Amino acid sequence: MTERETLLLREFKEKLDRMIGLHQKMKATCQILKEEKKRLDEQINLLTISNQDLSKKAEDLNFAKSLAGANEDTHEAKIKINRLVREIDKCISLLNK
Repeated sequence: MTERETLLLREFKEKLDRMIGLHQKMKATCQILKEEKKRLDEQINLLTISNQDLSKKAEDLNFAKSLAGANEDTHEAKIKINRLVREIDKCISLLNK
């Protein structure tokens, strides 16, 4: 081999080694990003569940406040509850037909 060919071969090997090093770094970065994505997906799922729970609690609280009312006494609240129970019973009877 001539000196020029040897020099070209050495440069090729150096460039190939750099490319292999860059490829390994990119693989490691990709793996880290995949793990980060998985962690963030799990966090999103947990926050979604928490959000649903809080929405349900807020809905229940608003319902309870509407039953209690600002100036109504417990008798009025009982009347509202009885009315709701009758409506639910009607719905159940319609579903059973």
